[in-house]
Amino acid sequence: MKYKRILLKLSGEALMGQQQYGIDAERLMQYASEIKTAAATGVQVAVVIGGGNIYRGVQAEAFGLDRVQGDYMGMLATVINSMALQSALEKLDVSTRLLSGLTIQRVCEPYIRRRAVRHLEKGRVVIFGAGIGSPYFTTDSAASLRAIEIEADVVLKGTRVDGIYTADPEKNPDAEKFGEISFDQVIEKNLNVMDMTAFTLCKENNLPIIVFDMNTAGNLERLLNGEHLGTLVSMGGATESPRRQPVQRDPKHSALQPLVGNQPEQA
Repeated sequence: MKYKRILLKLSGEALMGQQQYGIDAERLMQYASEIKTAAATGVQVAVVIGGGNIYRGVQAEAFGLDRVQGDYMGMLATVINSMALQSALEKLDVSTRLLSGLTIQRVCEPYIRRRAVRHLEKGRVVIFGAGIGSPYFTTDSAASLRAIEIEADVVLKGTRVDGIYTADPEKNPDAEKFGEISFDQVIEKNLNVMDMTAFTLCKENNLPIIVFDMNTAGNLERLLNGEHLGTLVSMGGATESPRRQPVQRDPKHSALQPLVGNQPEQA
């Protein structure tokens, strides 16, 4: 399928590369290059990026801080990552706009749906920062909501692994990868593709999700060119049983984080 408009969801943790925290410049530029190539094909690209490499809202309670305050701190972390991605894209001569769920006039535009759509129609890469601007909602939820609002054809969730498995493939060598799976099957098998709010939004609006390995160079372009990469989550679901496949490891990150059993990223 040829997509006209996509929403790419990126993990903040993936920006760390080999580092323990913060932003790895090489990984950032790789992502920017991948997005530039995608936009050059004529696909309209919107991006939501998490902030887990800087701060996660759920950390607040562990530190004894107020959860709401912590979530707003997490939203600001996503704005930092969004600004970094915008700068990297502009370094590659890609026209971008950063729209924020929080009002931060000096560095980004306030989120307005019609304005976002207009930017996309003009060929600009649109980055959505600060989640949806409200606490208790993850950046997964922001990705689903923004994708629905801008009428994206698909949510592409770029991760460090190459799809959804029946179990943690590092701990269970018999884990099998799903090529396709339905929304109902994900719920039935208790697979944590996204947080339930985000996942339900996609299900109720018949918005497909593709989980794929973003850290392998060229994967985004291959996916947009019609190659069957990762795992497709849709209303139809799998036409065949999952297949056992080798896990795609990120050579720059020793701690593989499979999607089965992982915690959704907070705003």
